Amino acid sequence: MAKWVYKFHEGSAAMRNLLGGKGCNLAEMTNLGMPIPQGFTVTTEACTEYYNCGKQISQEIQDQIFEAITWLEGINGKKFGDTEDPLLVSVRSGARASMPGMMDTILNLGLNDVAVEGFAKKTGNPRFAYDSYRRFIQMYSDVVMEVPKSYFEKIIDEMKEAKGVHFDTELTADDLKDLANRFKAVYKDAMNGEEFPQDPKDQLMGAVKAVFRSWDNPRAIVYRRMNDIPGDWGTAVNVQTMVFGNKGETSGTGVAFTRNPSTGEKGIYGEYLINAQGEDVVAGVRTPQPISKLAEDLPECYEEFMNLAMKLENHFRDMQDMEFTIEEGKLYFLQTRNGKRTAPAAIQIACDLVDEGMITPEEAVCRIEAKSLDQLLHPTFVPEALKAGEVIGSALPASPGAAAGKVYFTADEAKDAGKGGRGERVILVRLETSPEDIEGMHAAQGILTVRGGMTSHAAVVARGMGTCCVSGCGEIKIDEEAKVFELGGYTFHEGDYISLDGSTGKIYKGDIATQEATVSGNFERIMEWADQFRTLRVRTNADTPADTANAVKLGAEGIGLCRTEHMFFDAERIPKIRKMILSDTVEQREEALNELIPFQKGDFKAMYKALEGRPMTVRYLDPPLHEFVPTDPEDIKALAEDMGMTVEAVKAKCDDLHEFNPMMGHRGCRLAVTYPEIARMQTRAVMEAAIEVKEECGYDIIPEIMIPLVGEKKELKFVKDIVVETAEKVKAEKNSDIQYHIGTMIEIPRAALTADKIAEEAEFFSFGTNDLTQMTFGFSRDDAGKFLDSYYKAKIYESDPFARLDQEGVGQLVKMAVEKGRAARADLKCGICGEHGGDPSSVEFCHKVGLNYVSCSPFRVPIARLAAAQAALNNK
Repeated sequence: MAKWVYKFHEGSAAMRNLLGGKGCNLAEMTNLGMPIPQGFTVTTEACTEYYNCGKQISQEIQDQIFEAITWLEGINGKKFGDTEDPLLVSVRSGARASMPGMMDTILNLGLNDVAVEGFAKKTGNPRFAYDSYRRFIQMYSDVVMEVPKSYFEKIIDEMKEAKGVHFDTELTADDLKDLANRFKAVYKDAMNGEEFPQDPKDQLMGAVKAVFRSWDNPRAIVYRRMNDIPGDWGTAVNVQTMVFGNKGETSGTGVAFTRNPSTGEKGIYGEYLINAQGEDVVAGVRTPQPISKLAEDLPECYEEFMNLAMKLENHFRDMQDMEFTIEEGKLYFLQTRNGKRTAPAAIQIACDLVDEGMITPEEAVCRIEAKSLDQLLHPTFVPEALKAGEVIGSALPASPGAAAGKVYFTADEAKDAGKGGRGERVILVRLETSPEDIEGMHAAQGILTVRGGMTSHAAVVARGMGTCCVSGCGEIKIDEEAKVFELGGYTFHEGDYISLDGSTGKIYKGDIATQEATVSGNFERIMEWADQFRTLRVRTNADTPADTANAVKLGAEGIGLCRTEHMFFDAERIPKIRKMILSDTVEQREEALNELIPFQKGDFKAMYKALEGRPMTVRYLDPPLHEFVPTDPEDIKALAEDMGMTVEAVKAKCDDLHEFNPMMGHRGCRLAVTYPEIARMQTRAVMEAAIEVKEECGYDIIPEIMIPLVGEKKELKFVKDIVVETAEKVKAEKNSDIQYHIGTMIEIPRAALTADKIAEEAEFFSFGTNDLTQMTFGFSRDDAGKFLDSYYKAKIYESDPFARLDQEGVGQLVKMAVEKGRAARADLKCGICGEHGGDPSSVEFCHKVGLNYVSCSPFRVPIARLAAAQAALNNK
C-alpha cells in the first residue's frame, strides 16, 4: 500500500518534492523541537493521483487522512466533530516551489451549528467562538464552493455601518452570531437551497479537494507560467491543529522575516495584529503593527519569537519568512520558508551570508533567482525631475523601484493597456489586490493600494515580480466603479498620470522622468563570482553603438547578433534602400547600394570601437524587401520623383513585392542569391570597418559574417563565395592580412537535420531560435498570442515557447545540429541569439548541450551571466 499521508515528525527538509515546501519545513521544525501545532501532510503524489483519478480522492487516501486525524485527536485530547470541545484544524496548500497568494487556505475547519455552541461554552468566550465560525463559513464557501468572497465582505461592511463601528474586532458575540447566520443564508442561496455542510468529515474532504483543485486555478496557472513551475508537480495539503490568534488582547497573529525582504538589511522585520487570524494580516483587512511593538504588547512572546526566529535562520542558512500565532500568551510557529525577496535584497543577503561565513560564494550565486535581476535594471527617477515632482501622499514602500504611468483601476484594464496590450505605462490603483489580479499586476509598471501592509498580497507578489509597489495608503478616497480617486487635494481619473517610488513609499502627481540603473556594489560582486563559475560566454544582440556600449557596461563579451536591417530605417537611409529595391538593373542597384556603404560602415566602425576588441557577429540582410517600401502616399510620391518614375509605377512595384507568407518567403540568404550585390555591399562595409578600426585603435578584430536562413549547403556556398571574393578584394585594396569567419544562422529545421553538411561550409552556427521555434511549431509568434491562452487552459502547453525554449522539440533540433555540426567540423563554434538567450531555463539547456555562448538583449546580459553560472554549478 502506498503512503499518501505523513505526520510532521515522519518528514524532513529533504522531502520537499513529496511533502511540498510547507510540509517539509514543518517536519524540519518539528524535529528541531519548535512550538508547532501538530498535524500531517497529504503528499504531492496524492494530488497527482487526484487528477489521474478524474478529480476524485481514492478511498485509500481518505482512509489514511482519517487515520491521521485519529492520531491528531489523541495528541490533542480532543475529538474531531465533537459538539462540546471539538478538534479544529486548518487546511493549507504547500507546493514544492513557494507560490505566495496563489493557493487557497481554510481555517477553523470542524465547526458546525451545534459544535460552535459547545465551543463557546468550553472556551467561555462566545465572541471568539462565533468569530471563528463566521470566518470558517466565509472561507469554506469561497475556497471550496467558489461563492465569491465579496458577497460576505458586503454583509460585514453593512453590519459595521449599522453598528457604527470601524473594525471587525468591535462587533459583539451576538453580531458575529448574526453574521454566521447571514453567511449560511448566502451559502444556501448560492448553492440552490443546499445547506452549509455540518459533518466535519465532509468539510475536511471538501477542503482537501479544494486545495488540490486550486493547483489548477487560473491564477496558479499564470503564476506557474511566469515562474517556470511545471504543472505536474502538484501541491501537498497540510492539515494542522488550529491555534487561535482571535481570542482577545493576549492573542494575535503575524508574519515576519529575519531580514528586510525589500533591502536585505539584517534584523527581524514584520507585522502582526492583536486579536486576529492569519488571513487578516496578508489580506490587508486591517493595517497591522510593526513587530517591534510586540515587545510592548507581549514582551515574553517577543523575546521567545526573536530567539526562535534566529534559530531558524541559522538552521536553514537563509532569510526566513515565518507565520506565527499567539494564543492567550503562548507562541506557535505555523510555518517557515526561505523568504521571497526583491533582487536588491537577494544580493545583499547573499553577500552578507558569505561575509558571515554561513554560505560559500558558489551557494550565494545559486541563491539568487536569475530572472529577478531584471528588477535591478529597471529605471529610477531622474534626480532633477524628482526635485520638481510634487508629493501628494506616502505609504508603505512595499517593492522598490520607480514607476510612472497612467492610472487604471482594474486588472483587466491594466492588462489591456500595459505590457502585452497597448504598450502604455500603467499604474494599477486598487483598494487592495487579490490573487485574481495577477495578470493586471504583471502588466503594470507600478501598483498602489489603499489597504494592506508590507506582507499583503500586493506587496509580496509585486516584490516577486520586481514591480514597484506602494501599499496601504489609507489617505486615498477611491471609487473603483467610478474609476476615480482623491489624494493630496487632487482628483485622479482613469488615464491620468501618477508616479510611485517603491523605495520610499512616496506618491507623486504627474509623469516623472526615469533613468536606467547601473551595475555596482554587491551586484557587481555577485556578477564577478558568477563570471568565475560559468563556462558559457554571454554576448548581446545589438544594432547601434549606444546599445553596444550599454551591453558592454552590463558585462557582454561581444555581439552575438547585429541585425543589419535595423541600420537602414533611419530617415536619411531609407530612401536609398528603397531606390535599390525599386531598381530594374544590377547597375542601378549597385549605385544605390554604394550610397549606403558609408552609413553601414560608419555604424560598424562605431560598434567595433565600443566593443574594444570583443567579437561581433554581423547578420546580413534578413527581412523581406516589402518591409522597406513606403506605404504613406507622400513617401511614395517623393520616391517616385527621386527615381523619375510615376506614382502608379512605384505603387505597382511595391504591390509586386507583397508576399502571402513573408516569414517563409523571399528573405535571408535568398535575397543574396537573387541580388548578390547586397552581399557584396555588406561585406565591403564590414571588412573596411574592421580593418580601419584595427589600424586606428589596435584592436584585434576578426569579423564574423553570418548568412541567415540557410537550409541547404549549396545555398550557403553560393553566398559564401560572393563574401569571400569581396572580402579578399577589400583586403588586397587595404593591404591587410585581417582574418574573418563565415558562418550561418540555424533557424530552419532542415538546416538542423543537415547540419553535418552545412558545417563543411560554415565556421560557426548561431541558432536563431525565434524563427526555429516558429518553423518547428508552424505558427507565428506575432499571432500565437491569439490562441496560446486556450492552450494553457487546456494544458497543451505550460509556457510560451517563444519565451522559454521548447526543449523537447526545438531543443532537440539544436542538440542534433551541434552534434552533427561538430562531427563534421570539430572546432565549430555554436551560440544562440534568439530571445531565449536571456531566459534562465533556456540558458541552462544551452550549457548542457555544449554551446559556446548565448546572446540576448543588453538588459538581460546580467541575467544570462548569472544563469550560466548556476547552470555550471548545478550540472557539475
